[in-house]
Amino acid sequence: QNDAFRKDLRGGRLLLSLGVMEHTGGAFSDLVFAIAAFDVFTDGNDPYGEHDFGSLVYMGQPVFWKIDYYDLDMELGSPDPSNPDVTTRTLTIMMAWEY
Repeated sequence: QNDAFRKDLRGGRLLLSLGVMEHTGGAFSDLVFAIAAFDVFTDGNDPYGEHDFGSLVYMGQPVFWKIDYYDLDMELGSPDPSNPDVTTRTLTIMMAWEY
């Protein structure tokens, strides 16, 4: 589900940090496409096989991305992240230095 969400952002939300907006000059679509294409998952960076976190270098700077699971009201964590009927996925993209 996380891979599909990263590719089309359907059923969730995209959050961009201020640092990303400044670094990209507001032209962030190439970065979103790079994250959609990300496939460098290993036991070291994805020990549970959830494909919910990654890092890459964009325009010479390290960028982190993370998928979190909220309830439909975006107030609490999802009661069942595997169930899209009760989950809003959120992809947050930030500069590594903002973490």
